[in-house]
Amino acid sequence: MDKIIPIDEEYLFDSNVIISQTDLNGVITYANKTFCNISGYDAKELIGQPHNIIRHPDMPKAAFDKMWSTIQGGQVWNGVVKNLRKDGLFYWVETEILPIRDDNTTITGYIAARKPASRKNIQESEELYKKMLTSENKA
Repeated sequence: MDKIIPIDEEYLFDSNVIISQTDLNGVITYANKTFCNISGYDAKELIGQPHNIIRHPDMPKAAFDKMWSTIQGGQVWNGVVKNLRKDGLFYWVETEILPIRDDNTTITGYIAARKPASRKNIQESEELYKKMLTSENKA
């Protein structure tokens, strides 16, 4: 897929919960209609793609490192994430990611539920992410 060029304009939405599932490597195996509508992608464009297809470049790598270590360790991860739509607009979500387990309690994938983030949480996260990105760029 072509690289999406970010546009400094927010896509505001008020909708149902955005749901997606991935395999152990973060490849999308399910995307609900709300996820498609908000991200601007069709389900067939999302399924089989790495979930970072919607990663906004303003998001620090360390935020996702923490997320991966948490969910691979079998724990639930919660956080505020800035995502990138297919049209280049961005949107903020409050995210909860849970490991999916089989009958033997082995993690087989992950499920994420997202909703619009509050202005307060966006502001706090944006400040933190800017600091994290500055530190990453110096390294």
